[in-house]
Amino acid sequence: MKLISVNIGQEQRIEISHRSEQTGIFKLPARGPVRVTALGLEGDFIASKKHHGGPDQAVYVYGAADYNWWSRQLGRELVPGAFGENLTVSDLESARFSIGDRLIVGAVTLEVTAPRIPCGTFASRMGDPLFVKRFREAERPGLYCRVIQEGIIQAGDEVKVEPVRGEKVTLIEVFRDHYEKTADESTLRRLLRSPIAIRVRQALGERLEILLVKGR
Repeated sequence: MKLISVNIGQEQRIEISHRSEQTGIFKLPARGPVRVTALGLEGDFIASKKHHGGPDQAVYVYGAADYNWWSRQLGRELVPGAFGENLTVSDLESARFSIGDRLIVGAVTLEVTAPRIPCGTFASRMGDPLFVKRFREAERPGLYCRVIQEGIIQAGDEVKVEPVRGEKVTLIEVFRDHYEKTADESTLRRLLRSPIAIRVRQALGERLEILLVKGR
């Protein structure tokens, strides 16, 4: 696989349900090398730090295989950065990944931590109020990653995948659980054993605690 594009978001305003908000979802390909730190790409604007960014969701990756599928569904070509991803990677299909899988992108190592959960900002970006529902049903969420090894990357870098060792928790399993919330105690404990993003871990831990209290 190859890194097709490194995308940086500048601060812009977007209309969401008749109100104006700041966003960094409008990302454009960088023209040269970009430094990746533990908190993401240098120069990439993040508006809502409560819900986005941070060490466990520092980099968002989307793949050309998923983009091609969406282009067919929408009947129009989508360019790199259209989904607000930092890295666009050739041949990558996000549904095939598991929590803890690693991507070696040039000198940078990333670890998959969570699927993307779409929000109203994303729907406004796509110009479709129903896009959150469409994105859920498509089950092509892209990869949120933490940075294991910082470094400098640029378009054209080779991308390698190192599967997580041991017990696997698939990205799609986590994505579905976010909406269905039907996991029992055993499943919640298994999800929590994975190197999952802190925001997801907190939500899973709260659900596990509720189950334990009910079972007393």
